[in-house]
Amino acid sequence: MPITQTILEVARRDPEQLAIAGSDGRLTYAELVEDSRRVFAAVQALHGAQADPPAPAPETGGIPITAVSVDSAFHTSRIIAGLAGFRAVSATLDPRWPLAHRVAVILATGIGLVVSDSDDLAPALEARGWGGTVVSLAEFREHEARLDPAPAPTVRDGDEAFLLLFSSGTTSDPKGFLKARAQYRANVAVSSAYLEPLPGVATLAPGPVSYSLTLYALIECLATGGAAHMSDAFDAALMARRVDEERITRVVAVPALVQALSDAARRDPARFASLELVVTGGANLSASLRAGLLQVLPGVRLISYYGAAEIGFIGDSRGGDGTRISVYDGIGYEIRSTEGAAVPDGELGTLWIDAAACSDGYLAGTTDEVLRGPDGWASVHDQGRIVDGKLELVGRAGDIAVTGGHKVALTEVERAFEGLPRVGAVCAVALPHRRLGSVVALVVEGPRDVVPTKDALRALAKERLAPQFVPRQWYRIDRLPRTVGGKIRRAETVALVEGIGGGVGDSEREDGGVERL
Repeated sequence: MPITQTILEVARRDPEQLAIAGSDGRLTYAELVEDSRRVFAAVQALHGAQADPPAPAPETGGIPITAVSVDSAFHTSRIIAGLAGFRAVSATLDPRWPLAHRVAVILATGIGLVVSDSDDLAPALEARGWGGTVVSLAEFREHEARLDPAPAPTVRDGDEAFLLLFSSGTTSDPKGFLKARAQYRANVAVSSAYLEPLPGVATLAPGPVSYSLTLYALIECLATGGAAHMSDAFDAALMARRVDEERITRVVAVPALVQALSDAARRDPARFASLELVVTGGANLSASLRAGLLQVLPGVRLISYYGAAEIGFIGDSRGGDGTRISVYDGIGYEIRSTEGAAVPDGELGTLWIDAAACSDGYLAGTTDEVLRGPDGWASVHDQGRIVDGKLELVGRAGDIAVTGGHKVALTEVERAFEGLPRVGAVCAVALPHRRLGSVVALVVEGPRDVVPTKDALRALAKERLAPQFVPRQWYRIDRLPRTVGGKIRRAETVALVEGIGGGVGDSEREDGGVERL
């Protein structure tokens, strides 16, 4: 199901059908085809004008890499979609990434052209001897308007590199990996079978296109002949207006947006009359979030899918807290020990996946970490167990604590405190202990005069958790450290706690808004 083939077919069959919409503009499928010719003409000219162009990562097969790093979801989307029908590798870089991260990935991957409105990016790259080009969005649009359009886009070979993606960008230099066109086609085949990006469906994907979830929503909509409504930011009021005015039937968003959507629907449910389906990425969706959405919009279905950008879609959950995943047909999965042997059902271990959509590996220039094992199966080091034929996820390797010989999933500790009054968020961490190896501690977010007492928290934990899961230490913090996308940073939380004498120490000193309860 090549994206370009569908775009060309819909443009011929129904040229006025909406393809991409955003706050900065709209394109029908026929307009998208013509726009793509101008996009590629500008990209080709800018790459061609370089006296000493950067060498793209060898894994691309020599195809120049173009990155978009602007706030406009519409323009990012049309450039990425426009390059899909040409010999080009595209990437999206979050403009909110630290400058050092953006510079590092550009240099490590051989990106040759960056569309960016950041004033500090070009000087920082020049200082490192980079021979590529940085242009503002306005300058790029001037090139599009001035140059003769390129020939029409065509369906490309499946083995050709298509997209450059990144695994992270918040606490360390991101790992880069490529998606070949055949891999993305395999991914679309899975998502279209389970997540309903159907022809003609109007999908709203709020949030930066640099998020793999948002980027994939764009690709799957165009690959199946739907309309991709993009939004620059997570804005509940804007989301409500867009759903109402555009008659949106499907929303694809990060889990944090489910709460915002519920709040907006509670204020004005009539605006969400057209909505039928909410698709959210990531496992461990709070059961309270699911219940809250169904309470205000009882006719709306919610699917919480699990996948990894490197590997593709793996399975989904349609009830509860999203921890029990039904793995999709055609996806191989196995829980293995640290030695690589399969473990019995019910035992924790590392999840390994066999999927046609999986990338070949990480770019050597960005990491020496291995994605695929010798047998071709892949792992991003998610931890889980198989229970009653379903996959039960508990997080990444850093989300598991070993205390007194017991393996404790920190995410399961956190779920025990969901819905607790006066608690905004919690983060369970493992702190070093001389005798037990580590102990579980809970960090509670909120004002000092609002957070429950240690005794109240401990009583709840004993009621809801097995003894080895009950935290031994308790802390309060004004605000937990988060990524730009709102995810809590567990490692940084550990560092804050240890900074006031966590672990075996008994200091009551405050540091960074953290105090011991």
